[in-house]
Amino acid sequence: MAVAQEDGLTESYIELREQISNLQGLLMLSLLMTQSGDENKIIQLSITSVPSFYRCPFVGIHLNDRGWQNPLDPHDVSLERIELEPQIKALGPSGGVLNFSGYPWCVALPLRGLDAHIGYFVVAAETEPSTGEQFLIRVLAQQTGVALANARLHRKEQASTEALRRSNVALAESVTALEYAANVHARFTEIATKGQGEEGIATALHELTGLPVAIEDRFGNLRAWAGPNCPDPYPKDDPATREAMLQRCVQAGEPIRQAGRLSAVANPRVDIMGVLSLIDPETAAGDQAKVALEHGTTVLAMELARLRSLAEAELRLRRDLVEELLLGTADESALARAEALGHDLGRCHRVLIVEPEGRAADMDKFFHGVRRAARNAQLGSLIVARASTVVILSDADVNREKFLSAFGAYIGDDNCRIGVGGWCDRPQDFPRSYHEAQLALKMQRRSGAVTAAAVTFYDELGVYRILAEVENQESVESFVRQWLGPLLDYDAAKGSQLVATLAGYLQCGGHYDTTTAALYIHRSTLKYRLSRIRDLLGIDINDPEARFNLELAARAWGTLEELAAGEGHMSPPAEVDPSV
Repeated sequence: MAVAQEDGLTESYIELREQISNLQGLLMLSLLMTQSGDENKIIQLSITSVPSFYRCPFVGIHLNDRGWQNPLDPHDVSLERIELEPQIKALGPSGGVLNFSGYPWCVALPLRGLDAHIGYFVVAAETEPSTGEQFLIRVLAQQTGVALANARLHRKEQASTEALRRSNVALAESVTALEYAANVHARFTEIATKGQGEEGIATALHELTGLPVAIEDRFGNLRAWAGPNCPDPYPKDDPATREAMLQRCVQAGEPIRQAGRLSAVANPRVDIMGVLSLIDPETAAGDQAKVALEHGTTVLAMELARLRSLAEAELRLRRDLVEELLLGTADESALARAEALGHDLGRCHRVLIVEPEGRAADMDKFFHGVRRAARNAQLGSLIVARASTVVILSDADVNREKFLSAFGAYIGDDNCRIGVGGWCDRPQDFPRSYHEAQLALKMQRRSGAVTAAAVTFYDELGVYRILAEVENQESVESFVRQWLGPLLDYDAAKGSQLVATLAGYLQCGGHYDTTTAALYIHRSTLKYRLSRIRDLLGIDINDPEARFNLELAARAWGTLEELAAGEGHMSPPAEVDPSV
């Protein structure tokens, strides 16, 4: 009996040693699974270690979110999975016994984390394991659940860490962008408040972006440049290409790239007033440069709108002053307003009237061409458009050649006539000088002489000036009637032009060819009219004494005609676009 007891103790001792050995192995396995962050590796370690504790023909792990994971079975288990799937879905978090064909014993042990149910550890065998073996299997299932929960937590923490890193990067980029935008805003606000103008805007944008900057007007003319390598001469697109680029900018509503530039339009109103460009052939300008360009464009639009508003106000003030001076404003008020505009009316002035030959296709263009010419030649800045003419109050003592060179370069394809009135010592004399300039223009028009820019000075009208200044016009009319009366009556009755023909013939020195060219008539027509004139007058028109009186009477007739046509008439002011 003592031997039997000793054998029993030996078997118990051996069984205990095996359990201790299994527990040690299970501990090592738990350490391996806990240290791993790979769910697939944890599942593989767990499933393949079961045979070390008990011979289970079927071992599988069913996760709630992933289903079956690599079951250990010597044959295909797809049918068995289908059999077990409905039972597993019906289980609670604590698991339970399953009915599995061919396996009398089958259990689903819960896989749990610290706060969640992950799935089930399913084992099946032909015989039920012992209590110790079931204990080991349950411990393995528990350790597997903990390891899977740790792996998922680790993966979630890694994802959170990566998301946090990306958020920090995005936040840093946002902070950098905001700091840059604030710096850009502060820089351009300083430009606007200090009134540094277009040059200041270009310089600030160049310093902020490191790229050369160009500011152009609507037509592509350079207004300001900042940075190195300013091209000379400055390139300019043809009008069609330029207009297409402007329309692209307007439609895009943001800066666009074209021809190695990043450009944006400044259009505070409906019309486009300027273009701000970064010279960027390498396309190095990024989002920050684009932000700076957009801020710069806004400030440029404000600056151009301010300049236009000032130009419009100054133009209106100058126009009103010129209008009142031409109507005869009192000295004191005129001098004060002219001084406010930076103009000295204390100097001698005279009135210039510039008239396009024929009808100007674009009066605004003609007006600004005359204004640029007057500014370039320093003729004066008091300018107004009146009907189809431009009136200048000039204090410049300029001769005919300087007038011609000044206007010839700016009036484009439009020929023009210029009438220059006499000098004015006081502002009250401007109406008189204006009337004289009108008369000079009319006498030039009557003579038919015109070049690219024909100039007639009232002071050089000679006998026309004397006749115009005669106070007793009735005596002049009597003289004209005495010598040209029959011709005047005949023209009035027949609608002919005998007086004009005689005046042209005498003005051309009695030369037939010159006269026919000036009057645009045939030689035979001229001979017939001269014959009729001789018959009506009853005198020899080639007699020196008669010729002198006839020519004087013809000039007096022309002067009276022009004086009568302009009596009491002053052209109304014309509205023009003040933009240059």
